[in-house]
Amino acid sequence: MNLDTTLRPLRGEADFDAALQEYEGYFDNEPKPDTASSYRFEVLGLLLAKYEEDHYPVAPQNPADALVQVMEAKGKTQSDLAAVIGAPRASEVLKRKRSLSLEQVRKIRTKWGVPADALI
Repeated sequence: MNLDTTLRPLRGEADFDAALQEYEGYFDNEPKPDTASSYRFEVLGLLLAKYEEDHYPVAPQNPADALVQVMEAKGKTQSDLAAVIGAPRASEVLKRKRSLSLEQVRKIRTKWGVPADALI
């Protein structure tokens, strides 16, 4: 593994790919804390994250899509959602015919522990 600690900005896909390959190499050979390798690993991660943020921005997610992801992650069904916000509303929200109201967001946040900003 190259222990050269000289780093530079990622200016294109080739730089990104090379940095990613090096970064992934640390997964098989984890550096010891407080070493040049561990610092390089950390800084490479920051560079890669910044490049991805700048070149592959994630669009703000639709609240209904966020709700579906939360439900899948928590093993919840439409019936579970209906128990929280009401049957007709759960169906309408999941079919994107109606947005969640603030009161519904509060109920989901309270019952399921979902951050409100993910659903607004």
